[in-house]
This record gives sequence, C-alpha cells and structure tokens, in this order.
Amino acid sequence: MASLWVGIGCQKGISQQLINLAIKKVFQEYQLVYNEIAGIATIDKKASEIGLVEFCDLEKLPLKTFSAEILNNVFVPNPNHIITKLVGTYSVAEASAILAASEITSAEITLLVPKQIFRLPAEGGSVTIAVAKSQKVRD
Repeated sequence: MASLWVGIGCQKGISQQLINLAIKKVFQEYQLVYNEIAGIATIDKKASEIGLVEFCDLEKLPLKTFSAEILNNVFVPNPNHIITKLVGTYSVAEASAILAASEITSAEITLLVPKQIFRLPAEGGSVTIAVAKSQKVRD
C-alpha cells in the first residue's frame, strides 16, 4: 500500500519538471520507492499552481491541501519563520506531508525526509520537498 506523502512548498510559476526532478532526486538519495507515493500535499494557496497540478495529473497522484492555520498546528523540525510573513505558516512541505500521512491512519507518522530545497540554474524559483510515512502500529 502506498504510504508516503510528499509535502511540497514552491515559489509561484514553478515547473512540473523541477518538481519531478526534485522528488526523484530525494527518493534516490533516501532510497525510497517512488511507487509508494500516496499523494502530494501542500498549502491551499498552491492548489492551482500550474506546475504542481500538471505534475499530479501526469503522475496520477491526488493533491491534498491544508490551510495555513492547520499547518501552523503541526510540530516540525525545521520551521522557517521568514515564510510565515508570505504564507501565514512557518512550514509548508514538512507540515503538509505530516498532516496528509496522518489523515489516512491513526498510526505513527515518521518524517522520513526533512525539507530539501531544489533549484535549477536555468529556471527561476525553487521547490521544497519533505516526505512523511504512516507506519502501522503493531497490536
């Protein structure tokens, strides 16, 4: 069963190619199985971001979004207080990955990949990736 949720934070106008490249690089580096991705999670303000929508359509992955207020209630290891002014929460990638993974189960959630930031020299903008996994709790 797919149990990995990829949290994404991104700047406006980001391409689906950069998102794809960033996720593949993270999965290779952390030795995760790409087919275990259950979906993509982000802040509600990014719900119609073209690159994100295109990526989810191409990969046939659901896109879950959360409000800044809900994301702010999640404890994350790497808060970024600079983005709080921009989007109203100190974490998008880590908090949305954790929340999405926790919605499908009451099992323990592990942040497998803390936020990783990617840029392409030929392209403007950046994408931040984090990966959370829901672990079944043994009886």
